[in-house]
Amino acid sequence: MPENMTRVAGTYCFSYIWISHQGVSAQGASGDTLSGQKYMILHMKHLFKTFATAAAAALMLISCGGADSAATADEPQYAGYLFAYFEGSGEAEKQEQLRFALSTDAVNWTALNGNRPIIASDTISKSGGIRDPHILRGEDGKSFYMVATDMFTVKKYGWGENPGIVMLRSEDLINWTHTYIDLAETYPEHFGDAHWVWAPQTIFDPEAGKYMVYFTLNRKGVGGLVTYYAYANDDFSGFEAEPQVLFSAKYGSIDNDIICKDGTWHLFYKGNTKDDEGREVKNGIQQATSTSLRGPWKEDFVYLDAYAGKTPVEGSAYSSSTAKSVTY
Repeated sequence: MPENMTRVAGTYCFSYIWISHQGVSAQGASGDTLSGQKYMILHMKHLFKTFATAAAAALMLISCGGADSAATADEPQYAGYLFAYFEGSGEAEKQEQLRFALSTDAVNWTALNGNRPIIASDTISKSGGIRDPHILRGEDGKSFYMVATDMFTVKKYGWGENPGIVMLRSEDLINWTHTYIDLAETYPEHFGDAHWVWAPQTIFDPEAGKYMVYFTLNRKGVGGLVTYYAYANDDFSGFEAEPQVLFSAKYGSIDNDIICKDGTWHLFYKGNTKDDEGREVKNGIQQATSTSLRGPWKEDFVYLDAYAGKTPVEGSAYSSSTAKSVTY
């Protein structure tokens, strides 16, 4: 096995997932198989009912390019959702590890591998931990792309800083090639002052015909939370070129999530409002829109969640199925 190849852990007689170009079926210890349905996009930061997670992302079963089209006989019929997440409770050193779960409704989840990590973080990251995993099905229907924050708050870096992001690619959800990007070391001229490199996500840019990775950056001594992007290289082992600014919200943004609907791109994010002295007085989920994935983006400064100003939330998400559309 190549040095940059790893396999998911687990005893597959207890729980396993089977995915083909034609569809997805999942089977647990009881032998129950998930019924077939078509789903589209889901990405959540907080799961209720099953897990007390700090962050997570669910597999996009249908790409953004076909966001509102009806299912046809030629389209693959998927069985449910695959959920990639890390935990925010339990034994500290095991929290910032990659886990998988399955669901048919994106609300009730069954953890795979006994809720144990499927890949050890210290085998794929520089810091020894990962946060904010995001998983995407490729445009070919057979490839899978995953990115995560390279961060281990328990031991090495704490909340002071983190080196960059982790990138993984697989053809079967079991064997993964992987690499990490230390932003300051890779691009020292313009990113030598990188402090936080948070919550990366991947999306296919139909205009460029490439996979875009976008993330939030905070610079040492500068502050601010600006969203940058770069296109992944062909084997998803790095960036084609130095990252560029994608979105710079007035008061900063984190946990960006982008979807396309009816020709308009929507960027959901955790935003905030500051007073004249620069103190945060409110935060919650906001959005910006654009006619191009690369912007420019227009903020609407409206809070979309019922918790804004009351309970801190983050990690906005959009989910759509054949029945309804939901924002998480």
